[in-house]
Amino acid sequence: MSDVLRFIDDNLGRFRSELYDFLRIPSISAKAEHDGDTRAAAEWFSARAEEAGLEATIHDTPGHPIVVAEWRDAGPEAPTVLIYGHYDVQPPEPLELWTSPPFEPTERDGRIYARGSADDKGQLYMHVKALEAHFATGSTLPINVVVLAEGEEEVGSPNLVPFVEEHAELLSCDVVLISDTGMYAEGLPSLLFSLRGLAYFEIHVHGAVSDLHSGEYGGAVTNPGNAISQIIASLHDAEGRVAIPGFYDEVVDWDVETRRQIAELPHSDEAFARELGVAALTGEDGYSTLERLWIRPTCDVCGILCGYTGEGAKTVLPNHAMAKISFRLVPDQNPDHVRALLEAHVEAIKPNGVTVEVRELHGGRPWKASLLGPIFEAAADALEEAFGTKPVPMGGGGSIPIVVEFEERLDATALLVGFSLPGCNLHAPDEWLPIDNYEKGIGALAMLYEKLGTA
Repeated sequence: MSDVLRFIDDNLGRFRSELYDFLRIPSISAKAEHDGDTRAAAEWFSARAEEAGLEATIHDTPGHPIVVAEWRDAGPEAPTVLIYGHYDVQPPEPLELWTSPPFEPTERDGRIYARGSADDKGQLYMHVKALEAHFATGSTLPINVVVLAEGEEEVGSPNLVPFVEEHAELLSCDVVLISDTGMYAEGLPSLLFSLRGLAYFEIHVHGAVSDLHSGEYGGAVTNPGNAISQIIASLHDAEGRVAIPGFYDEVVDWDVETRRQIAELPHSDEAFARELGVAALTGEDGYSTLERLWIRPTCDVCGILCGYTGEGAKTVLPNHAMAKISFRLVPDQNPDHVRALLEAHVEAIKPNGVTVEVRELHGGRPWKASLLGPIFEAAADALEEAFGTKPVPMGGGGSIPIVVEFEERLDATALLVGFSLPGCNLHAPDEWLPIDNYEKGIGALAMLYEKLGTA
């Protein structure tokens, strides 16, 4: 065992204790009442980065702060790795569904339960501890390191791209290393080859000047509730495809080899459905469940607001209805183009007697990698040494819009290596991270830094 790995092994208890202090800070970026907590999390992370051996600076933005921590002693000829993560977290509601308080870390059955344990405080802090192990043991780290931790990822990172543009020289790097994803299964590490993009909208349907008595006016005016239902029903065809004209025009067909690798992964539709508590799996015809999750686009209703929803009956025609619609995108789809297609489709099929408005909430482009070359080989070797198993290729159904921005604006290669597991309740009550993955992951990252020096 190397001195670096021995140091990690000797300090795992302290590493967990420090993470629990981090997790106790309710850094909920979406709620203004927690702005002070979000800044406190940035200050806490900056201080721990300094203690680990990096030089940290807190940069104010129009929103929440960005922490940049640097170590550049490897010299100007050595490669530079930019480590990205976020210290903000999702709101914990509904609180009554948590087994233990969301901001009081609790260990149960080999898991760390707390908001942010997997997404992303736990995974971000693993990098700090892996770097500390190198610095504390006098290891000759062959790479320069820049750690960037933001506090607005959970609200769409509105200030991150402007920060990257303004500080491109400071953030200049060869590799962008991100641990905000997961492993395919317990004991089976993974290298991510794709992320879906996002286009999120609200569709507002406006009718009469006020709500109307359903008996006095029903049948003579267009009901916005009926109209929003008609619009929603028009978004898919009978084969599970998105029925918006032109939606698939920019979708790139995936190569045969990638689809073969996906098909070879251990997966059971029956077990997956049982885990989710659903009677059957559905989706676009002609594709497997994993393909539907990773390499095909989607359209989903995420919320509907319309009319009277209280107890009992109220015979009223609502004068307004709203639906939140989320599209997951794949290469080479663009959220701006999807908006134009959605607006044209809604305008074409909306019934007479109402006006319809499409409002954009946020979006991001999809990302794709080939997993070929020395950078990905270095990651595969490090993961295999730490977990004792060769990593498998894995797609991501979610979105991290900044990945594409990093690659394009910094001319760097993105490497996504995550340690959460399926079912870890991201964004939901009882979020958890395996203790074993937290501890082995620190060792894997420590070895990866060494290997990236010669990649």
